[in-house]
Amino acid sequence: MKTFNCTCGALVFFENVTCLVCGRELGFLPDVLSLSSLEPAENGRFKANAGVRGKQLYRKCQNYAKESVCNWMIPAEAVPGQGGEPFCVSCRLNQTIPDLSREQNHALWQRMELSKRRLVYTLLNFRLPVANKSEDPENGLAFAFLEDDWKRGGGVSKVMTGHENGLITLNLAEADDAAREEIRLAMKEPLRTLLGHFRHEIGHYYWDRLVRASKFIESFRVLFGDERANYEQALARYYANGAPQNWQNNYISAYASAHPWEDWAESWAHFMHIQDTLEVANDFGLVGKSIRLVPEDPGRKPLLSSEQVTFEGIIGAWAELTIALNSISRCMGLSDTYPFVLSTPIVDKLRFVFEVISAGSAKAAIKSAT
Repeated sequence: MKTFNCTCGALVFFENVTCLVCGRELGFLPDVLSLSSLEPAENGRFKANAGVRGKQLYRKCQNYAKESVCNWMIPAEAVPGQGGEPFCVSCRLNQTIPDLSREQNHALWQRMELSKRRLVYTLLNFRLPVANKSEDPENGLAFAFLEDDWKRGGGVSKVMTGHENGLITLNLAEADDAAREEIRLAMKEPLRTLLGHFRHEIGHYYWDRLVRASKFIESFRVLFGDERANYEQALARYYANGAPQNWQNNYISAYASAHPWEDWAESWAHFMHIQDTLEVANDFGLVGKSIRLVPEDPGRKPLLSSEQVTFEGIIGAWAELTIALNSISRCMGLSDTYPFVLSTPIVDKLRFVFEVISAGSAKAAIKSAT
């Protein structure tokens, strides 16, 4: 996630709606991937001050203007109700939102939307196809934010977070920090975040879009295993017996050992974590500093602090950055920010994800050009 600047020069961040220095309204422009200060124009439209060419005007997404759970903008050529879309590219992916008659749900939905927008930002930055179900009923993407259903007799019908045929369902309770932490401890997970759920589940979606029935399928099976193994039986076995001994040698997480699909989704999510964090680190100049990992090598050259465009550049920069992140956390008396070890098999899987994304990006670029 990049950092941005208001017209006044102040640093502003992805989720901001107002510059705290000059008071200007802010809006994110998904067509140019930039957060911009806004100047009011006629008929509820706005002029963006950053990243826009010509006289392009914007409208606020309806979930920005009315619900305050979004800060994305829409090009203003088409008017809502006259063939225009009232929602931004991220909010158009919503199939089901929480029941807003329950007071606490609005704040939880806001957290859901923030994580989803971070997800969509990265997908757009990867130049991957992000079509909703209205645009592409067969291959499109949709989200449903649902709650557990508590019965009068005390029973409960649990909502399971997951993906099926392009529909990603998330339990609203995952947006509650206390509830999510309780689950994290019970599941013995080193890291469980709302954004992580989004990134994991979107990995399942893009496996269907980019790997299934593609040139990558045989290489996938070599690295991750045969996905044709019975999925339900594999999960039942994992929950009954746990991960195999020394799973860290081959898997980024214990859950990744459950089935090749889960190994892929965990690796995909992890690659998204890496890319997003490196983008911030590049902006702040935290990547490319000389860290002497080998004391007897005083001539070691630092990595470039520009964006990493090769997998070797990405993984090299990440190795350096995580050493610094964990060292800072320990100085604060906190757990490691990055509690993972990247073995050679795990790095090979991350490289495969990088190659699949690169191919998907190129394919999308060719399709849009034609």
